[in-house]
Amino acid sequence: MRRKSLPFFALLLSLSFISGCGGPVKQNDTVVIWHWMNDRDDAFRELTKRYEEETGNKVSFELYAPSVYSQKITAAAQARILPDVFGILNTKSVVASFIKSGFIANLNKDFAKDNSAWEKSLYAEAIASTRFEEGNVYDVEPGIYGVPIDITNLKILYNKKLLEKAGVNKAPETFDEFIEAAKALNRVGISGLVSGWGEVWMVDCFASNYAFNIMGEEKVLATFRGEVPYTDPDWIEVFRVFETLRVNNALTSGVVTKSNKDAEQDFALERAAFAFNGSWCVNVYNDMNAELEYGSMLPPPVSDKFPMKIWGGAGSSFMVNNTSPNKDKAVTFLRWLTARKQQIYLAQKIKNLPSNHFATASIPEILSEFASAMAHATHPTIWPLNEESMVTEKFDRGIQSIIIGEKTPQQVAQEVQEIKIRVMEKKKKKRK
Repeated sequence: MRRKSLPFFALLLSLSFISGCGGPVKQNDTVVIWHWMNDRDDAFRELTKRYEEETGNKVSFELYAPSVYSQKITAAAQARILPDVFGILNTKSVVASFIKSGFIANLNKDFAKDNSAWEKSLYAEAIASTRFEEGNVYDVEPGIYGVPIDITNLKILYNKKLLEKAGVNKAPETFDEFIEAAKALNRVGISGLVSGWGEVWMVDCFASNYAFNIMGEEKVLATFRGEVPYTDPDWIEVFRVFETLRVNNALTSGVVTKSNKDAEQDFALERAAFAFNGSWCVNVYNDMNAELEYGSMLPPPVSDKFPMKIWGGAGSSFMVNNTSPNKDKAVTFLRWLTARKQQIYLAQKIKNLPSNHFATASIPEILSEFASAMAHATHPTIWPLNEESMVTEKFDRGIQSIIIGEKTPQQVAQEVQEIKIRVMEKKKKKRK
């Protein structure tokens, strides 16, 4: 979910320099869309043919490698040649900087037309990813600034055949049941949970699921504000989740060094009974092993005090260039692209969750399981504030050290809190 981009300070400098400049060089009737989605390029091209046949209007999708896409968007902004439609593969603060520089259109009025029919057809959790509320910390004019073309969330997958082999008759519903299932799997030589925890954002995601379950959203956000220390007993319990997984041999060997691609291969080839992964895995697993029999479940809760939350929201979103002469045509196409018929086609073609909830009746059962979990979805992009990056880095690396047995939950909590205090003191000095 996180991708490399130009340093944020460089981006801000570039945008402040070109703020208020004119639109793209191309000024013809074809709506030009730049994207990075290799798996969807053929489907997009097919849809442009259908759109031209239906409306007589032309749309052109141009594909660029994900590794260079963010740099290309920034360079295009500098050169004033942004296309009519594009995406931003970065944080909400970077999206805000593009908006404040005049490059992304506020689509509030478009979504409100026809008694908000367009907005009502899409998952609210997806729209929230690019919605800026009144009084937002980025000082952006309230509005919706992106069109989600699909959605995603992260759950735990389980291999039905491997669980049956271990004598586990149903998916675990609590954390204690999950640990018992892992023990049963160990007895027959089957590995438990695999995930790409060499990528720290996935560690952060799994940990935040349990933070919300153990202490609730308000206390998590209070911690980010510095009002609750990471040495609080609830945070110790969050860290202890990973210690419990380790001491009960519930994780696959080397999980903290695995990329998500390697973890996906382990689960697809039935080398692990459980996987923590996103809804995009349905397409991945189908390519790796079309015969795989699996289901999905929420991470099993530790506590019944607060509901289990999972990361979810827009998978991919398109923004409309506010300086484009084709702005209205671009909006019209995006509304067509996210209509039920086109969303069903995309979901069936690439096995991603549609952003239009009226399309979910026509998707495979496993995707429906992911779609039904959107009621539990949350995401850092919709929280009113996020933790400082230095603290998050220490937090995630600390969890990795717990998993490999280098440190205890108490030690990690103390180290994270020390970084938190240091960061807060530095911010105070800057304000003086």
